Amino acid sequence: MLSQAQRTAILELHAKGVSKHEISRVLQLSRPTVRKVLRSKAPQVPEMHRPEKAEPYRERILELFSTCKGNLVRVHEELMASGAELSYPALTGFCRRHGIGQAPVVAAGRYDFQPGEETQHDTSPHEVELGGKKRKVQTASAVLCYSRMLFFQCYPTFQRFDCKVFLTEALQYFSGAPKRVMIDNTHVVVLHGTGRDMIPVPEMAAFGERFGFQFVAHAIGNANRSGRVERPFHFIEGNFLAGRTFSGWEDLNQRAREWCDKVNSTYKKHIRAVPRELFAVERLHLQPLPAWIPEVYRLQQRLVDIEGYVALHSNRYSVPVDWIGRRVEVRETKDKIEIQLDARRMVTHRRIAEVGAQVRVPIDGMRVQVRLLVDPDSGPTQVLRQRAHQRCAPAVANQVDRQLDEARDVVVGFLREQPGGDDVGDLRRRELAAAD
Repeated sequence: MLSQAQRTAILELHAKGVSKHEISRVLQLSRPTVRKVLRSKAPQVPEMHRPEKAEPYRERILELFSTCKGNLVRVHEELMASGAELSYPALTGFCRRHGIGQAPVVAAGRYDFQPGEETQHDTSPHEVELGGKKRKVQTASAVLCYSRMLFFQCYPTFQRFDCKVFLTEALQYFSGAPKRVMIDNTHVVVLHGTGRDMIPVPEMAAFGERFGFQFVAHAIGNANRSGRVERPFHFIEGNFLAGRTFSGWEDLNQRAREWCDKVNSTYKKHIRAVPRELFAVERLHLQPLPAWIPEVYRLQQRLVDIEGYVALHSNRYSVPVDWIGRRVEVRETKDKIEIQLDARRMVTHRRIAEVGAQVRVPIDGMRVQVRLLVDPDSGPTQVLRQRAHQRCAPAVANQVDRQLDEARDVVVGFLREQPGGDDVGDLRRRELAAAD
């Protein structure tokens, strides 16, 4: 079929007195084709009116489309069973041309942002090899919309506490806060409503006020509105996570921060700039961070179990044995767990990021539980020795004594290496004096 430009050229050459033979030679067209265009006297390409093979079955197709829940394969099978002579490509072409089962095409549009106007935040699940095992993690990402500065971290779960921890680190990484943070109607932030009618949870609204920004949400299904943060997830999965293994959560997030530094200093073809250079302009428009940023934490009340442990997220943290049965306050931050009985008594643990790891974490430098093993006057140790000598053969009783002594020496040696380990020597000296 000739294009409109070719038809126009034929008509213009003929108007200048060029013969049909010469026109066909110059344009490399057949003379019948040239004559056909000259007879039409129109440069527009004529429309082709072909009968639709599926047109006689229109009503039946519409009925079956609803009955078969939009499955055109089933629609075609039912049409063939009823005696219709229609190929599957003819059916799909008919439905496509007449908009049957086809959503109208809508232009995505373009969103432009001023410096410091908006940060977009979202999460996405990814699979990571962590500590020699593959597991799913929640990747939280934040992007400054003007400069495209990227920051992300990974978490085992992503709850309201994790969201506040991440956004605090992101704002510190950007050295400022935008006017608003765009989210995708996540329940972590949203109390009720969607899009423009979204009302954030009071806890998260207060968190935003601390840094001077407000949470906003896009309409459900309008993923293009958060395209700045959606696009990097594929890049993170295909570049940062591809072929990399990590020893633990600290290693993973530290290398993620280093990767962000590298990526933010690399030229981006789609924006024709380096994000770090655009950030130099945007940073001037960000709101300054508060002079003091309190550490994100959450408080919980727990009872110390009969073994001297406090359970938190299926992990167990040890406390002094004289706290057994007492109610304690647990203060959880990003890196540590503080268990407080009163104003003067508190123990601190390193926080275990894994949920449900069933890890019993000993207190750094604690000597309360092991005193039962080190102190010769302690009841359980003395009972074990007495029962061994009363009920067992001499050889077995002597073996029990040796094993208790070896265990005591191992514990004492460990405690000597801990801060404040000098007082362990007092217990050892008392034991030797009692033996004499």
